[in-house]
Amino acid sequence: MSGAIPVITIDGPSGTGKGTISQKLADVLSWHLLDSGALYRIVAVGVEKKKIKSINIKELCEFATSMDVSFSGEFDGSITLDGVEISGQVRLEETADAASKVAAIPELRQVLLQRQRDFRRAPGLIADGRDMGTVVFPDAGLKIFLTASPEERAQRRYKQLINKGVSVNLRALLQDIASRDERDANRTVSPLRPAQDAVVIDTTTLTIEQVLDTVLEKVRERFPETKA
Repeated sequence: MSGAIPVITIDGPSGTGKGTISQKLADVLSWHLLDSGALYRIVAVGVEKKKIKSINIKELCEFATSMDVSFSGEFDGSITLDGVEISGQVRLEETADAASKVAAIPELRQVLLQRQRDFRRAPGLIADGRDMGTVVFPDAGLKIFLTASPEERAQRRYKQLINKGVSVNLRALLQDIASRDERDANRTVSPLRPAQDAVVIDTTTLTIEQVLDTVLEKVRERFPETKA
């Protein structure tokens, strides 16, 4: 049944606009949305709250299997873990960095694999992440990989945090992004890379509207029956 349900994957490193594009695309198509990175961030928050050491693989995986997670308005709204609202913590830079570290653990990735695939529901799914097209949904009808220069991505994140009233250092942010990129690209399991059949879009000099238009053009080609 799930094989007949269309999936569009949007992968890439942080700061390329994939979260915004995924949300807008889901809105245009009226499809479901999976922000897979949120799951790893939630695990990272839970690890901190429960004082679980990341080297304790067994305890870490048991937590990921049993954690009670709920979302309001898909992944862009409120997120609760075991009944506690954690949306603010999930979006912190330090949480993103911690999530990148736990995401490198093969056993944890395997535990969360089925949870991610369960989001595949009619009429379709937009899956946002780093290995959606290579590992989680290798049969996706359209695979997009967004990229941008580290400097541009750091600038985008800097402006986003400043607008939220968060004090941040641009140079430190760029270093964090570079470190995360290296870790994600070189991990042994599900390294960050485009699927062989992915459409790669460099968003460095593009606006969100231009990226969305490019993606929608590809959607119309692959899914002519949609109202994109």
